[in-house]
Amino acid sequence: MSEQPLWTPSKSSAQARIWSLLELVNQRYDVELPRTYGALHRWSVQYPGEFWATVWDHCELPGDRGERLHETGERFQDTRFLPDAQFNVAEALLAHWAGPGGGTGVAISFTGEDGESVALSGPDLRGLVARIQAALLADGVHPGDRVAAVVSNRPEAYALMIAVASIGAVFTSVSPDFGVDGIVERFAQVEPVVLVAVARYFYGGREHDIRPTLAAVSAALPSVRQQVLVTAGTDPNDQPGGWVSWADWLAAHPSGEPTFERFGYDQPWYILYSSGTTGRPKCIVHRTGGVLLKHCAEHVFQHDLGVGDRLCFFTTAGWMMWNWQASALASGIGLVLYDGSPFHPSGERLFDLVDAQAVTALGVSPRFLEACHQAGLRPNETHDLGSLRTLLITGSPLAADTARYVYRAVVPSNDAVQLAPISGGTDLCGVIIGAEPTSPVYAGQMQCAALGMDADVVDDAGKSLPVGEQGELVVRRPFPSMPLRFFGDDDGSRYHAAYFERYPGMWQHGDFAERTPEGGWIISGRSDATLNPGGVRIGTAEIYRQLTAIDAVVEAAAIGYQSGADSRVALFVQLRPGRVLDDELADQIRQRIRSHLSPRHVPSALIQAPDLPRTRSGKLSELAVRDVVNGRPVANTGALANPECLEFFSTVKLD
Repeated sequence: MSEQPLWTPSKSSAQARIWSLLELVNQRYDVELPRTYGALHRWSVQYPGEFWATVWDHCELPGDRGERLHETGERFQDTRFLPDAQFNVAEALLAHWAGPGGGTGVAISFTGEDGESVALSGPDLRGLVARIQAALLADGVHPGDRVAAVVSNRPEAYALMIAVASIGAVFTSVSPDFGVDGIVERFAQVEPVVLVAVARYFYGGREHDIRPTLAAVSAALPSVRQQVLVTAGTDPNDQPGGWVSWADWLAAHPSGEPTFERFGYDQPWYILYSSGTTGRPKCIVHRTGGVLLKHCAEHVFQHDLGVGDRLCFFTTAGWMMWNWQASALASGIGLVLYDGSPFHPSGERLFDLVDAQAVTALGVSPRFLEACHQAGLRPNETHDLGSLRTLLITGSPLAADTARYVYRAVVPSNDAVQLAPISGGTDLCGVIIGAEPTSPVYAGQMQCAALGMDADVVDDAGKSLPVGEQGELVVRRPFPSMPLRFFGDDDGSRYHAAYFERYPGMWQHGDFAERTPEGGWIISGRSDATLNPGGVRIGTAEIYRQLTAIDAVVEAAAIGYQSGADSRVALFVQLRPGRVLDDELADQIRQRIRSHLSPRHVPSALIQAPDLPRTRSGKLSELAVRDVVNGRPVANTGALANPECLEFFSTVKLD
């Protein structure tokens, strides 16, 4: 594929922050790297210890990074970067927001769909963190304890996460649109001692009261000693029993300055959750030092953001991009939060926010852009968008036509705003393939492998594939944001199986990828059974567990399929003899999934199948269904006990 770029760097890219990093490398290590991204990337993967230490120094992270740069372990995942470092990640997140000026402006601004707005200066944020820190300590929270949150994308959630980290405890969160089972399956595994939640949230013009959900969650979490409700309303009878209001929880703790005990670089920071494809969601424990260092490199050097810039990523507290956005505070970047539907009352809501809040970098999903396109929106004609420099895209592959729409109708001009598709995941809480500010952007492609990431595309034998051939995306060398461990995986076997079993000595990420003649990358989707509608990872096992309550369903297979720029879910159900998938049963299935999991779990296509493929050991083969429906050959039909059933799926047409 060869075509003209959609965007080329302007003259201002000569002052991009990435060049000051390259100059520091040349000066410190007496090398002469040419002024190209490729040269810096090659050096970063060849000398990872030196590279990540230089990122620490350039970003001026508080603390002592120690003398040793990295420690190689027996296995890929045992490698440790800056193993002697001592720091507190909360101190790093708040360092730019101290002093009389409180940084360079508003640290966090919030706008809700219902019109609520909040702005926190640097001192405001530090003071709120100090109060929450004191409340947690009063509740007996110690380093390593878990604090769980069912929260919207609002300032209290960020301040809570920072306060939890400040005392060495571990934060974990989901968004409030999760059902009881979806929350409990995650939190019960990590046994939190404190639970913080919102009572309600707004979406699509409706107020959603989740207090009944919280009552059921509370009953299922015996480890919880304190329960705090962030938005209790004004009715004194509004607050459920056993919960204390956010205001009352903090009332005894006046605003002041937080304190910071320094911990090791591998101190646990938060727990994110895998999709749950083969069982309960895996609890991925991420370390403070490695994740923050990776995020700083991505914010500052991959996206050229720094002090005074403002980042708005449309996300929820159940997606790793929420955690990614929070880390921007460490680089003096202000956060602009929105909670609610981006299409209520119209699709211009986020673009209104860009103008109102002088947003520098806006993050959205391909699905959002496709919806704007279908609605005929032309933000570059209705909005100024003069502050915007970067449009970040992630959650699913960005179609080339949608990328062209961005430069035709969304951004003000082709050289003013860089379109920056990025791809990574919950597993590393960061980016593998993404963007950088000094090279052209082509439709349907991502620009580069991220700094420090030795990415490759390999065949089934682990051999590198040439440009233009699709294969498995892997990372050949360790990187700092590898998970610390899986919670409850005492011998590390589940961790090893998740990333290293198929390709020993490499990180297997689970994406189909290829490199392009222009030097870019294309991600085609997941190579496993994980579903990814709207950028939210969903495990098939979560859906199947809900179907056990519906007597008519014998078995089911859920797959992902592409519809324009979005990945959607198709659910094939095998029913009991004599049963038919009529409207009533279909509504029952969808309602069960929606109420017990979340709206994102509800399949876009629901189809009755006469039989489902199984391996000779009796296991359901979702991959066979997915490959046939998407027009790909099944790799090994000989492993199936009933390969003849694939004929039905070859006739299915999905939009």
